[in-house]
Amino acid sequence: MSNLPSEPEFEQAYQELALTLENSTLFKKNPEYRIALKVVSIPERVIQFRVVWEDDNGDLQVNRGYRVQFNSALGPYKGGLRLHPSVNLSILKFLGFEQIFKNAITGLNMGGGKGGSDFDPKGKSDNEIRRFCVAFMRELARYIGADTDVPAGDIGVGGREIGYMFGAYRRERNKFTGVLTGKGLHWGGSLIRPEATGYGLVYYVGHMLEYAGVKEGWAGKRVAISGSGNVAQYAALKCIELGATVVSLSDSKGALIGEVTPEDIEAIAELKVNRKALSAYPLKDNLKYIEGARPWTHVGKVDIALPSATQNEVNKEEAETLIANGCKFIAEGSNMGCTLEAIEVFEKSRQEKKGDAIWYAPGKAANCGGVAVSGLEMSQNSQRLAWTREEVDEKLKGIMKNAFYQGLNTAKEYVEASEGEFPSLVAGSNIAGFVKVAMAMKETGDWWTKTEA
Repeated sequence: MSNLPSEPEFEQAYQELALTLENSTLFKKNPEYRIALKVVSIPERVIQFRVVWEDDNGDLQVNRGYRVQFNSALGPYKGGLRLHPSVNLSILKFLGFEQIFKNAITGLNMGGGKGGSDFDPKGKSDNEIRRFCVAFMRELARYIGADTDVPAGDIGVGGREIGYMFGAYRRERNKFTGVLTGKGLHWGGSLIRPEATGYGLVYYVGHMLEYAGVKEGWAGKRVAISGSGNVAQYAALKCIELGATVVSLSDSKGALIGEVTPEDIEAIAELKVNRKALSAYPLKDNLKYIEGARPWTHVGKVDIALPSATQNEVNKEEAETLIANGCKFIAEGSNMGCTLEAIEVFEKSRQEKKGDAIWYAPGKAANCGGVAVSGLEMSQNSQRLAWTREEVDEKLKGIMKNAFYQGLNTAKEYVEASEGEFPSLVAGSNIAGFVKVAMAMKETGDWWTKTEA
């Protein structure tokens, strides 16, 4: 790749997958899968466009828009839209690449993609956000559709932005179809969709606790959570509901440390709707705010860590601190929440300390609940049906259980382990998702071996 510009986030995501495949027995048993890895690592299509919109002063503004349609072997491209000034092609390729295998793990018929813009919603009025979303969708509309590519929300894109974009698509294409997920409940959205990633994360970790023999489950556990958006909010609420104590939340400017209550979460959710930072939250005796910090080195003793903000938010030193402070389970609510060096620390602990180790679960498995319920929303749209909250929640629980056991059982099959080790969920999840996509690609002619040519 020396002739290509550096794409550090994408290269990290590729390396993490490739290393776990290389360190397993997969390529020994199926050497032809090396060809599949080469093919799957290149997007089927990358779309870039300009977005021209007008601010409240009547001045013209321009941003870059993107959609990476990475892989459609299992179904229409599926993945979120991110609005954030950090957005670039490397980040969207990393997210789209992860999305391929995450979607495969759900068991639903969805391919992988990702998109967004370097537009910053913070400090913008509702009218400016509306005008941007309409301009963005005017360009994107020609490349997406219910059976082609179905975007969803991500950082900076919530229900309001999805509404503006859906309306723009409907007017532009003269179609009312399930082209976006995360829609309002009155016009095709699914119950549990806002909660799904956070709830699913907690359901997944529940299976880790059960497998590890933690009979009391979540009850009495101290849980460190980063982030303060949808994923972190609903993960925190579900943890509290199940008897755990949540001891942190955070955003890009700092961390709240202390016992977080449901009332705190409700107030913080209102802050986020108004695009304000955590530093604007009026503190009570139960919380302190540390500017410029992430929670991991400030929370003290914890049992479970749930990074739920953005990529690379747990580094090597923070991983070592979590282990030193007694953390036994870590699962990513964010995509690629841990650096490669942090993952190496967790995996080394798993191998050396066996049943007394920290056990790590990657985002492509642990946070797949959000896209899973997006897939369920697509199914409801196709049938012109709306399922109850209980129906969707039960389906979500089943999907998260299957995601856990896919990774667990695949690790047992392909990753050599000594007596007493927990199976490697990162390796098992990577292999399970990759094999499913690779088989579909082979059977539909996206790659082949010499004897089949």
